[in-house]
Amino acid sequence: MSIANKDLVRLIKESPASGWDDAWKIGLTPWDSGDAQPALRDLILSNELDLPKVGRALIPGCGRGYDATCITSHLGLDVLAIDISSTAVQAARDRFDRSSSGVPGTKVSFEVADFFEFSVPDGQRFDLIYDYTFFVAIPPVLRSDWGKQISALLRPGGYLITLVFPLNLPVDESGPPFFVKPEHYVDVLGEGWEKVLDKIPENSIPRYVGRERLVVYRKL
Repeated sequence: MSIANKDLVRLIKESPASGWDDAWKIGLTPWDSGDAQPALRDLILSNELDLPKVGRALIPGCGRGYDATCITSHLGLDVLAIDISSTAVQAARDRFDRSSSGVPGTKVSFEVADFFEFSVPDGQRFDLIYDYTFFVAIPPVLRSDWGKQISALLRPGGYLITLVFPLNLPVDESGPPFFVKPEHYVDVLGEGWEKVLDKIPENSIPRYVGRERLVVYRKL
C-alpha cells in the first residue's frame, strides 16, 4: 500500500462521516487520474454497445467529473454527477467551467448527495449509471445496499457500466479501496440483469494497466 493510500485509510477510519471531504480539502486524492478513463472513452466511441443517446446518466462518487464530461460530450446524455464531498463537487464545477468542454450542449450537473439516501420518481429513473472507484470505496458491508440502489435508480433496459479497479489487492488489506473482484458486483445486483460486455480494456492509464476490467450490464 502506498503512503497516500495509508493516509487515506487512516483519515476515513478516524472520521467516517467527514473523511472524504477532509481528504479533498488536503489534496489526498490518489484515485484522481487527471482525465477521463480511456476504457470508458473507447467503449463509447467504439459503438460496440447500443448505449443510450438520449436520456439521463448518473455517476456516483464523481470526484472532479472527468468521466461525466466524457459521457455527456460523446453520448449527449444529461448527466447528474454526485459526490458526498462538497469540496469535490466544487472542484468538479470549477474544472468543468474552465475546460473546453464546458460549452453549450454539454449537460452536466454536479451535486452534493449521499448515494445511499438518493432517490428519484419512477418516471425519472436513469438510462445509464457509471461506477468507477465508487463501489471499491464503500465498506463491503454496504455493497448489498449499493446493489439495491442501482436497481432502484436504473430504468428497465438501462445500462450499468462498471470499470472495476483496482484489481489484485490483498484480500486482507484495509480500505478504501477495498478488495474487489468483478463477481462481487454480480453478487449484490441479484437477478434481472444481463451481462453484455466483460473484457480487459485495450487502453488504460499506464499505472492502471492490468488492474482494471470493464464490465457492462443491461437491466432487464
